[in-house]
Amino acid sequence: MGWIIALIVGGAAGWLASVLMNRDASMGIILNIVVGCVGSIVGNWIVAPLLGIRGSVQQFSITGLFVALVGAVVLLGIVNLFQRGKVR
Repeated sequence: MGWIIALIVGGAAGWLASVLMNRDASMGIILNIVVGCVGSIVGNWIVAPLLGIRGSVQQFSITGLFVALVGAVVLLGIVNLFQRGKVR
């Protein structure tokens, strides 16, 4: 059951991040889910040492969604750097 919740929360975090980074038109639902789930890993790696917040997308929580969103935004910013040479 945890992986189904991870896909749903990861998809929501990936979609929100793509809207914030103006990449929504170029991404589909599968890429949103991938970005959200990978963003959760990146977010836990970045946010946990800085703020002391750990979040998991396997159990729905606001902190898990926030951490995944932060990680997904960072991930999309890095992708933008390599694709366009600048962050939008």
